Amino acid sequence: MTQQEIITQFYLAFQQQDAEKMISFYHDDIEFTDPAFGTIRGNDAKNMWRMLCENAQNFSLNYSHITNTSAHWEAKYNFSGTGKRVHNKIDASFVFKDGKIYKHTDVFNLHKWATQAFGIKGFLIGNTSFFKKKLQKQTHKLLAKYTKKNA
Repeated sequence: MTQQEIITQFYLAFQQQDAEKMISFYHDDIEFTDPAFGTIRGNDAKNMWRMLCENAQNFSLNYSHITNTSAHWEAKYNFSGTGKRVHNKIDASFVFKDGKIYKHTDVFNLHKWATQAFGIKGFLIGNTSFFKKKLQKQTHKLLAKYTKKNA
């Protein structure tokens, strides 16, 4: 399978909320980075997708512009913390090793996401390093709780 085919299959699995298929494309030493989680590795990165797919509410995903090292994807869902509707636009980049995704970096506008997810509060503080640190602390706590529950 080519890198472009792997990335396409990754997002097709994500569209279907099939976390196990998604992570089958990940190297055991995967490194994932995005504004909400920061950088996480290995099983934490894999469990993040399991957690997100299991908890997704009113979820839809579209992907485009797939190359051997990048993709654009857009997710629409109700944010579980507030129930508010989010439309997140993400640019992803990939590094491969041994035929698997070794590094996966998602980039999106955290301020826009925070405004949608938290309303006026997100608009006011969603562009601050304080918010980003607090969000990453919360996502890590949720991920640790999920991992412990599913160990």
